[in-house]
Amino acid sequence: MKYTLLSIICLLAFIPLSNHAQGVPSLTDQVATQLSELPLNCIGQEYPNKTAHIINNEAEAKLTPQELHPSFFGCFDWHSSVHGHWMLVRLLKTKPGLPNREAIVDALNKSFIKSNLEAEVVYFTKYESASNFERTYGWAWLLKLDEELAEWDDPLSRQWHENLQPLTQYIVKTWKAYLPKQTYPNRTGVHPNSAFAMGFAIDWARAVGDKEFEYQLTEKSKSFYLNDRKTPAYLEPDGSDFFSPSLQIADLMRRVLPETSYVQWLNSFYEERSIVNISKTAEVSDINDYQIVHLIGLSFSKAWCMKNIARDLPVGHRLKKRFTETTDHLLSNALPYVFEGNYGGEHWLASFALMALE
Repeated sequence: MKYTLLSIICLLAFIPLSNHAQGVPSLTDQVATQLSELPLNCIGQEYPNKTAHIINNEAEAKLTPQELHPSFFGCFDWHSSVHGHWMLVRLLKTKPGLPNREAIVDALNKSFIKSNLEAEVVYFTKYESASNFERTYGWAWLLKLDEELAEWDDPLSRQWHENLQPLTQYIVKTWKAYLPKQTYPNRTGVHPNSAFAMGFAIDWARAVGDKEFEYQLTEKSKSFYLNDRKTPAYLEPDGSDFFSPSLQIADLMRRVLPETSYVQWLNSFYEERSIVNISKTAEVSDINDYQIVHLIGLSFSKAWCMKNIARDLPVGHRLKKRFTETTDHLLSNALPYVFEGNYGGEHWLASFALMALE
């Protein structure tokens, strides 16, 4: 792998000087600033853009991304813009001394204008076939953004959160209506993955106290995955995965099952050959390819799932230490790529990196 000077500097910044094993990645203030620059630079960048809009007539063909989505038009696609916003909110909240704080606040103030967010809601109802737009990957990130705002007691966040509510409530209402109709889970390693989205939705429901939605989600999770045994994770990944389908399921089920039941389920879910396989870092042959670059995100998402699972496993479980050590390896290998200067990764990877580091 060829590193630029910047990527080497950034990787070294992740290596803590004390109190950790040498080489274990860590979120320093310097790296937090460097990561924040990536979504900060792209949430106002309209092109290139993948709108995912179904064009119903000639007039719609002439609409620009910003006309369709006045708040979340940047960062190549809607969901990347949304989780870029989540990342900036998260860093403002947890790293209040960022040197670029003023620029971040200014950018978010523009995105969270009430009329723009109301127009985002209108999009789902105005255009034919738009009701399932970003179902359920973008929906999940929107709820993660809302959760972050809801749990931050700050004048800025309270105003942003209030302005976001029409869109949040539309997504929740639509998701509640969709869940009974979702007969089968999507087990892919890319956007439609059901386990990922339902995990984030459960987090949101618990954070805001929506017991109805939480119940719907936990029951659907159990109906989808409770009887899974010997998952074929030895076949992962597919060529452009940014999720491990099996780890997303395992990370979801730790939210749903009590510890004893979860341990029993997990022991039956994974065979040794699958554990060995998901612990490997994927080979990224071309970071300039917008699909192959997904494999960098795979390391990050595997890392955050393994961290979560390891944290909730009882002391002495065979995977607790193993997953923790694997996480360090995955992060160390993936982090330099984030700063390689390719828009195919820059427009979204920083959010995945932050999720994994935390």
